[in-house]
Amino acid sequence: MRFLAAHVSTNCGTPVVLIDGSLVRTRRRSGPEKKSFWSGKHKCHGLLIIGLVDTRGRLLWVSAVRPGRASEFTTCRHNKITEQLREAGLGAIADLGFVGLDDQPTDNPTITCGYKAARNRPVTPAQKEVNKLLAAERAVCEHAFAHLKNWRILTRLRMDPKWATPLLRALMVLTHREVNR
Repeated sequence: MRFLAAHVSTNCGTPVVLIDGSLVRTRRRSGPEKKSFWSGKHKCHGLLIIGLVDTRGRLLWVSAVRPGRASEFTTCRHNKITEQLREAGLGAIADLGFVGLDDQPTDNPTITCGYKAARNRPVTPAQKEVNKLLAAERAVCEHAFAHLKNWRILTRLRMDPKWATPLLRALMVLTHREVNR
């Protein structure tokens, strides 16, 4: 992560990255562990990845691949992303799925999220405006994942996650090459 901090563009003096998770759809696996790759949210088999994207839309880092049933929040906790971002001096903008991930939100927030409405507490107009601004910043994050998922080999993926991680990281490098042509 320290290497990333040197290459991240700065906004207002603080290096900022965008964090998001994405499910890479795969073919159905056979064997006793096939249920762990079923994503109930997306209703398909897949592998979950967490990625860090800079504000220009370049995918900087991809986490180790996890089975599709895992949540983005749990995957971030497993990879200790908050601690790594804090050590590197980076801030992150995330979607509402990451609310509560930062363990020190009041002192020095590492991960900035929008506001969620509760049953008895609706979102105020000012909070809605903040959510709109954060969503506009995060749009480039979705584009970066879309570029990564364009590789046809990912649609035929049917391998163990420990082998899929190096493949996704290699495809990330190739995606940089293709997008920056």
